Amino acid sequence: MITISLCMIVKNEEDTMEKCLSSAESIADEIVITDTGSSDRTKEIAARFTDKIYDFKWIDDFSAARNFSFSKATMDYILWLDADDIILPEDAVKFRLLKETLDPGVDAVMMRYNTGFDQQGRVTFSYYRARLTKRSRVFQWQEPVHEYLQVGGKVINSDIGITHTKQHKEPSSRNLKIYESFLADGKELSPRGMYYCAREFKDNGRFQDAIRMFHQFLESGLGWLEDNITACGELAKSYQAEKNDKKALAAMLHSFTFDTPRAELCCQIGYHFKAQGSYRQAAFWFDLALRLEKPQNSWGFHQEDCWGYIPSIECAVCYDHLGDYDKAERYNNMASVYKPDSPSVEHNKKYFESRRKTQSTIVSEGG
Repeated sequence: MITISLCMIVKNEEDTMEKCLSSAESIADEIVITDTGSSDRTKEIAARFTDKIYDFKWIDDFSAARNFSFSKATMDYILWLDADDIILPEDAVKFRLLKETLDPGVDAVMMRYNTGFDQQGRVTFSYYRARLTKRSRVFQWQEPVHEYLQVGGKVINSDIGITHTKQHKEPSSRNLKIYESFLADGKELSPRGMYYCAREFKDNGRFQDAIRMFHQFLESGLGWLEDNITACGELAKSYQAEKNDKKALAAMLHSFTFDTPRAELCCQIGYHFKAQGSYRQAAFWFDLALRLEKPQNSWGFHQEDCWGYIPSIECAVCYDHLGDYDKAERYNNMASVYKPDSPSVEHNKKYFESRRKTQSTIVSEGG
């Protein structure tokens, strides 16, 4: 059976620290905490779980902090978590089984990172990240912000999920400031850096800068396929914020040059036409999303609802506007298969039932 070091970088995490470590302590043989300048009870709470607590002077570089933390590990494999991540009980069971059965020849294990949820707790947004890596390979973290662990060799996917609890949110400008400082020093962004810097511009309302950076990223021809696809959708949102719907649509359609259409982009195009009142065109794109084959084991961003529930419920809305009520009801029934407890589905069912009763009354009176 393999042994595992849990390595974390933290700062002012007293609200989340205990829950995170409690969820992982049955898995980790060693816990390494790297503190980057806490002024609260973070280190006091961590001390209940480990005596391996190190200070690291923050230098606006997440990778530097994570690499330092990894350097303190001593077990066979290294697991990393953020303080607002937890391992749910069902995933902990899977993790302990993996620990007992993992082939020592495996260099890295990808696990799904679940970051979005509906009101019933179902996962709506997720993506894979390298979570468990062989210490002897000395894999290194890359990029000062939106960092990633560069792995190689034998990499496998796992069905284990890491759950992000979103207890608190960092200031939205923090990451952008790091990127701007990086650029001010005359440094060049990597393709991944360009992609995430563009996203930071967009999220901070600097849409012209975002558009420029997204184009720079896409035109470099060096981006990862999944980032290229997502960049097209984010570029479209930036154009929409600038009231340029024509270029927004062109950006979304450009995503199809990288791979077969993804449901996320088809739904985005559907919403584009729906906002314009072009319900037949919107219905086409939502219906197309329902007909696509979902990529298996893709490491890109995955919005589960776009692969069933959203296009079904939106087709119901579109066909209702088009006056095809039978088809609208069929799509609503389809949406109920994906989410039988959806308030929207229930509302629509009552609407269609009421409509049938009204029509029946009209026919009867007419006779």
